[in-house]
Amino acid sequence: MATRKNLTTTNHLRHVESMATLPSGAGKISELNAVILGESLASEEDDLILPSPDFSQQAYVPSPQKYLEMYKRSIQDTAGFWSDIALEFYWKEKWGQQVYSENLDVTKGNINIQVNSSLLFPDSASLILYHTHNQLMVIPIYLSIYLATQWFKGGITNICYNCLDKNIDSGNGDKIAIHWEGNEPDLDGSLTYRQLLERVCQLANFLKDNGVKKGDTVIIYLPMLMELPIAMLACARIGAVHSVVFAGYSAESLLQRIMDCKPKIVVTCNAVRRGNKIINLKDIVDAALSESSQNGISVDSCLTYENESAMKKEATKWQKGRDVWWQDVVPKYATKCDVEWVDAEDPLFLLYTSGSTGKPKGVLHTTGGYMIYTATTFKYAFDYKESDIYWCTADCGWITGHSYVTYGPLLNGATTVVYEGVPNYPDSGRCWDIVDKYKVTIFYTAPTLVRWFFNVVGDSRCPISDTWWQTETGGFMITPLPGAWPLKPGSATFPFFGVQPVIVDEKGNEIEGECSGYLCVKSSWPGAFRTLYGDHERYETTYFRAFPGYYFSGDGCSRDKDGYHWLTGRVDDVINVSGHRIGTTEVESALVSHPHCAEAAVVGVEHEVKGQGIYAFVTLVEGVPYSQDLRKSLVLVVRNQIGAFAAPDKIHWAPSLPKTRSGKIMRRILRKIASRQLDELGDTSTLADPSVVDQLIALADS
Repeated sequence: MATRKNLTTTNHLRHVESMATLPSGAGKISELNAVILGESLASEEDDLILPSPDFSQQAYVPSPQKYLEMYKRSIQDTAGFWSDIALEFYWKEKWGQQVYSENLDVTKGNINIQVNSSLLFPDSASLILYHTHNQLMVIPIYLSIYLATQWFKGGITNICYNCLDKNIDSGNGDKIAIHWEGNEPDLDGSLTYRQLLERVCQLANFLKDNGVKKGDTVIIYLPMLMELPIAMLACARIGAVHSVVFAGYSAESLLQRIMDCKPKIVVTCNAVRRGNKIINLKDIVDAALSESSQNGISVDSCLTYENESAMKKEATKWQKGRDVWWQDVVPKYATKCDVEWVDAEDPLFLLYTSGSTGKPKGVLHTTGGYMIYTATTFKYAFDYKESDIYWCTADCGWITGHSYVTYGPLLNGATTVVYEGVPNYPDSGRCWDIVDKYKVTIFYTAPTLVRWFFNVVGDSRCPISDTWWQTETGGFMITPLPGAWPLKPGSATFPFFGVQPVIVDEKGNEIEGECSGYLCVKSSWPGAFRTLYGDHERYETTYFRAFPGYYFSGDGCSRDKDGYHWLTGRVDDVINVSGHRIGTTEVESALVSHPHCAEAAVVGVEHEVKGQGIYAFVTLVEGVPYSQDLRKSLVLVVRNQIGAFAAPDKIHWAPSLPKTRSGKIMRRILRKIASRQLDELGDTSTLADPSVVDQLIALADS
């Protein structure tokens, strides 16, 4: 392998220092058109969208020069930069002298797990076996996990306290924390910070009374009711680890997560109405809990909220002794609950994301670094001011809902809108009705919705700008800062403070200047995840072994001559459908479970609305004829096993699949066929049977 170039920090800044010449401060980049927001309509042909002078003047970061000043400090004085920000929050005890420590290079030794010995062998602990360095260690399942990458270690805090109590103590107790908008336009509600704290404390007291303690896991399977962020905050208040599962996942997907994290309690509701559709969530939970019990993992309590707009109590199936109605018990508890103070490196939440091997990955985020990073990215990326009304359309079942519906806004004392329904119900103007109703000033939504607005509402006149980040990163990594520099529609622009993105080639060499390659991150950042729960080897293999010394994002990236970053998509086998990361293996396994499916291969294709669509090549059992009914049946299997969002957009009949002589499926060829890029198939000579390609092309439209 070629020797990696050892680039210094100063060299790294070469890709952002060119910003000083951008039009928001110092002149024009040649051969680029520019539009100033608010003065004229943008079009697809415009290369640059400039912030208006008025907006820039009031922004936290009003110019490229100010950004460079802050960014350079965040790289050159990392400890000082993040310490100053962290001191704005409440710490029961300050962290030690070392603000952070890191090891991202597996060639220098394993990214070791350090065990808090005081937590070994506690009473009634659930135990797991972990094999490391040829020794067998017994570790409590709710153990605080410390990696070599640590931030604010030794600092004692609580994120719920910083979200709620701190804001109340500063005089904002009567400020609206959450506006809730139901699926139906006439359903709504609001909670002040003081009211939200009381509701959180009641649930926290219920959890404690039912045996949940620091380090225990609670699964939350709720739609976007106010009770979802309440449940997250209640867990955080008592030091429990929450694992929110998107309320749309199938019973089998929920079962996988129950089996992996072994929760003390599952929190759900009886049903949800999304648009005109009713989803019976309690039935899904019942099926998952029944199956988990048969596999040796029993959950003693299922706290169920009655979502009466979707289903009444009387119509809900019930298991006595296990199921408890939220409304019957939680309001009876005290509205004050003592805070469980935790170390900055104690776990905060588990969030499962799809992996290319099929098994969901349990991404583990810890408390202190995540708190500081999420709060800071929210403040600067949205240029949030105290008078703003903020709405993020994401579901808390995904990382965006964690960081930018719940924690980021509340840590900044924001008023946030939580919406239960879908963007086009009862009509395509619903989102704008909500914006008008609550006087929303900051609107954050998924690329899917932006694309839809672009076509339906914006009459194809509105440019699109992007942020780049992942479940694993905790918060924005490459992102525009409003007012700081011009946008290039479609580009994530420049790195956030403390983030050092690099583009490398296949040998791990950093590439300078205008280029394309693999997007990696050099050095850690506070919001970084610490491990994959119960599978640290997979953590190292997936993210750190491909390019030792770097975090490998799994994404491709181009950087243009002006230093702007352009994400080019996944380079692994994960498909991003409307913000849902879906492993191709998960979909393939579901398809193959159909009695008439002998083999399946799934690839992602561009989709006008969803970003990426799921395209499935299916080989049937010998003798089974092709039919539309069979197509529908195959799609239904995926919907039932994973969820509706994972349903294939296209089933392509495949007499056989293009494989090498060793049996490896050539997905590159399948992607070209699915995308109709038939003149770019490349070399097919390595295939065991090259004629398969022609057969697949012939069946493309059948």
